[in-house]
Formats: sequence, structure tokens, C-alpha cells
Amino acid sequence: MKLHLIFIGNKFIYNEPLKEYIFRNIQKDVKFIDSVTYFKESDNSLFLYLEQELNANDKIVIVTNKQNFSTVGKVICTVIGDNQVLKEGMLIPQKATLYEERTYLLEHKGAIVNVMYMDEGENIPQVLIQTIDTKATIHVFEEQKEDLISILSPIAQTYEVNFGVSSYVEGWLRIDINSNRYGDISKFIHAAKNLLPKKLIASADIVEYIIEKLSSKGKKISFAESCTGGLLSYYFTKHNGASKILEGSLVTYSNSLKENWLAVEHETLERVGAVSAEVVQEMSEGALNVSDADYALSVSGIAGDTGGTELKPVGTVYIGARSKTAHIEKHLHFNGDRNYVQHQSAMMAIKMLLLIDKETFF
Repeated sequence: MKLHLIFIGNKFIYNEPLKEYIFRNIQKDVKFIDSVTYFKESDNSLFLYLEQELNANDKIVIVTNKQNFSTVGKVICTVIGDNQVLKEGMLIPQKATLYEERTYLLEHKGAIVNVMYMDEGENIPQVLIQTIDTKATIHVFEEQKEDLISILSPIAQTYEVNFGVSSYVEGWLRIDINSNRYGDISKFIHAAKNLLPKKLIASADIVEYIIEKLSSKGKKISFAESCTGGLLSYYFTKHNGASKILEGSLVTYSNSLKENWLAVEHETLERVGAVSAEVVQEMSEGALNVSDADYALSVSGIAGDTGGTELKPVGTVYIGARSKTAHIEKHLHFNGDRNYVQHQSAMMAIKMLLLIDKETFF
């Protein structure tokens, strides 16, 4: 069954932080949202759209505000031939099979519908709709997509699961697994781990995984960022527990701050420029020294959309990863607009962190 998310109300169109908060929390329960549709206040096409959706044998989550909540319920009742009743201070369809504060669930023919309301500054209500299929996500590093599919396909058949492979950045593959009633995802993952012992991480969220690993070992990390402008720090600090492992991030956009905060040599900057392997090497060393962390990541590049040269075109990025005992620097080129280049740079840095200490992370 596909899952459709429907927003009803102007605030869900224009209030990006509110919308992102709702996305994050719904995805915790349903894992994957197939489509998203927006309706403004008093959109006359809503009735026909809901009539179509409620006869499509799919799962639907409808998010609206308190003002429109009973109106949405009235439209649903008209479609399914029902009446609204007052329960727990809410007007909801009589056929609702489950309800909690500000949320209810009903089934109509083959469709399952969860309707909820929330406004700015409120916690999201309980998501009552549940996925029927069992799902999981794992990550594999340093494998080609075609080779990985060949490795995983026989064991997927053995344990009756299906999987799809997508790429974050070069050398980092995400595998989304799902099974029906008789599949065994845990055995599939265990078998895959045995075949790829230093390449597979059985966790849906890699940053959460890193936080847990470093916390358990009492280790810490620091960042020195230029073109990513603090994005690495954001990716970590948006998770609970980041304070246990993150010493901090120095955003050294200018050469003078690279020198003064990170002790990058003036001669190095003059000789090879800020976007270079030598500079990210010194940046990671400086970040490690100034923070006394166990690991450091450094990034310097030309995210665009301007600033490139013939020798260093837009998308040129250098990344450094360092532990107490080893360091590595990579010269990369990413395609896309400014934000996508920044995102790819941050993801590649995270991948390099994992690979610089396989004993800890794998």
C-alpha cells in the first residue's frame, strides 16, 4: 500500500520549519511517504480529491489545523456516508476505529486514513497509522552498486525480502529493505554483515550511529569548515546526544581565520591556495589540536555558483579526515548547485570519518 500525506491549510505550505517537523515525525512511524499534496484554505477541489483517495486502497495521513479539523471530518463523512460524533472533545466520523487527542483513524473499503490537527508551537499528535510491511535501512561502503546487488540478491531470495539500492556519494550506498509476512529482515542483515564485515553498518541513520559509537567509547570529534559553512555541525547537532561527542566546529571562511584559529601556515595558503589538500590537512590538524578531540574533519572548496577557475572549477572540494594516528585528504569534484555541493561535501566527510577508523565504526 502506498502512503499519501495531505496537508490542508496555508500554514503547511508556507511555514517550512513546521512542515519539516511534521515530515520527520511521520516518517519515524511510516518510514516512507510516497506522495505529498497541499490544499489551501477552502479549496473546492478537496472533496473530489478525497473521494478519489478514499477509494484507492492506500494509506492516507491528513494534517490540518484546529480550525479546519471538523470541516475535513465533514467532507470525509460525506464521501463515506457517515456522521460526525463528539468524542474526547473532537467532532470525528462515527466509523473512526481508533482515536487519541487531536488524531483519529478510520478504514473505508481498502483505504486506511489517519486525520490529525496541529498548529504552530504544538507537539505533533500521535501517528496512528502503521506500516503493514516490515522495513529496515542499512548502509554499505566501498562497494559498486552492481556488485552489491549481485552479493545481496541470493540472500534476499533466501530470506524472502526485497531491497533497493541508492547512492549518497561515491562509495556510500543506502539499502532499503522490506519484507512481507514471511520474510526475515534480521537474518538477511546478519547474513549480509557476514559477507561484508568491514563495509556494512546496520543502522538507518549514520550520524545517530556515529554519536552512539563515539559516546560508548568516550571519544569526541571536531570540525573545521569553509565552504560547508557549519553544515557538518548542523547534521550532528540536530540529533540528541551530540553534546557527548562534538567538541565544536570552526567555520573559517577567510584565510586570516584559517591562520589565526587553525594555525594554517600563511606560506601554505600563498603557495597552493585555500582550496587544496595541504590546507585541509593543516585545518584538520589545527581542529584536533585546538579541541583535543579524537577525530577531526575539514572541508574547503568552491561550492559556487561563482568563484571557480580553470584549474579549480566550481564544485572543486578538498576534504580531510584525521584521527590521533592517521589522516587522509581527498580531492573531489561535485556537480549540482551550491547547496547540493555543500551537502555532498558533508556526506563525503562523514564517509571518510567512518573509513579512517574501521575498528571503531565497523
